[in-house]
Amino acid sequence: MSEALIKDYGSPGRKGYSLPELDVVEKNPAESLPEGMIREEAAKLPEVSEVDVVRHYTSLSNMNYGVDSGIYPLGSCTMKYNPKINEDIARTPNLTNIHPQQKEKYVQGSLEILYELKEYLAEISGMDEVSLQPASGSHGEYVGLMIIRKYFEKKGETRTKVIVPDSAHGTNPASATMAGYNVVEIASNEGGMVDLESLKAEVDEDTAALMLTNPNTLGIFEKDICEIQKIIHDAGGLLYYDGANMNAVLGYVRPGDMEFDVIHYNLHKTFSTPHGGGGPGSGPVAVKERLAPFIPAPVLKKEGEKYYWDNDRPDSLGRVHAFYGNYGVMLRAYAYIRTAGAKGLKEITENAVLNANYMKHKLKDTYELPFASDSLHEFVLSGSRQKKEGISTVNIAKRLLDYKQYAPTIYFPLIVKEAIMVEPTETENLQSLDRFIETMKVISQEIEEEPELVRDAPHNTVVRKLDEAKAARNPDLRW
Repeated sequence: MSEALIKDYGSPGRKGYSLPELDVVEKNPAESLPEGMIREEAAKLPEVSEVDVVRHYTSLSNMNYGVDSGIYPLGSCTMKYNPKINEDIARTPNLTNIHPQQKEKYVQGSLEILYELKEYLAEISGMDEVSLQPASGSHGEYVGLMIIRKYFEKKGETRTKVIVPDSAHGTNPASATMAGYNVVEIASNEGGMVDLESLKAEVDEDTAALMLTNPNTLGIFEKDICEIQKIIHDAGGLLYYDGANMNAVLGYVRPGDMEFDVIHYNLHKTFSTPHGGGGPGSGPVAVKERLAPFIPAPVLKKEGEKYYWDNDRPDSLGRVHAFYGNYGVMLRAYAYIRTAGAKGLKEITENAVLNANYMKHKLKDTYELPFASDSLHEFVLSGSRQKKEGISTVNIAKRLLDYKQYAPTIYFPLIVKEAIMVEPTETENLQSLDRFIETMKVISQEIEEEPELVRDAPHNTVVRKLDEAKAARNPDLRW
């Protein structure tokens, strides 16, 4: 698991290129440069061959972990395997070599792809209009809330409050605050769902929206959704759907049919495109007809067989992304949806739910299960039982790394102490599920028999256990 520095591969005089003598100029090109731009001595760079560089960076890449390496069970993040055919399609030269400033008549094929993707997203969500501009899920949340703000401004109403359940994604209250709203948190009931009495107590004529994930971050479907939407709509508010957990409901239920008014997608989660480490991503926003005038401009339209960008949108909140959105991510999502089809999307949900419930059943006797309600594509365990032995959930997560297993989401949602949030997705087979389950059981046994082994983990990784607070505040970015 160790690798030398690139400078240690070098040897004086070794190089990775072979060029002929320069014979097209009469004088040294450096003589035309300003004096301060010319080095007095050569840069101290590694002297290495091409094969040295290739082997060094290949070795470094093998130290990374990703969806191509193994299971990535991040709860609420849907890190599924990305089919390589999607990558091939997204790299088609006629698609990648175009420029967003080309005239519409020269890019009709690409506009057709984006228009069809927009239509698919509207159908899947049960909505009427879609903006492809937002660059990520959190960006989509912000845009959705700004659409809501524009809607009430047009009506001449000033509403200042957005209601967020205590099991919401962390970006929900942050997005609402950025959009200029006051955030009101409501509690979950003993079943892990929205407490209706708490909701009723907070909803009034000042309520702009309720931000809700369904199924929620515990993986539990809000069975009272019909009553929830009635409470909000009767007060004149709107219902916002956080689409991060769409992998749990594809082909079975649509947010629009649950009477949601706005939804943002995470194309990079639900429709299998690479993400993580800050990007790339795509967070299209879909809305019901009454909110369509307010979505970002321009809006992709079709007239006969012609596709065009409609900029004549007087009530639009304006552009929220340079040009038209993260095109490469959209191409991958389009390919994924077309490959799966309606039947395939439904099977995705079925397999995701089956995998999650299989794992939950196998682990619920080893780790505490805080909520007994049925769950869908993800579930939340608690390491409270192990915490009593002096081992925290973060220790368990670090020990997983020693077994070349990626850790699930931990300490989220905040309503579960020592939370361990697991989402295996549909792309994992029985063998990889069983391996993860067995590893979790082995770690629990180690806690009973040799707790220090788990407390001091990881032992076999490139970097040993860090001071996490210091690493976050004072990262060492140099060798």
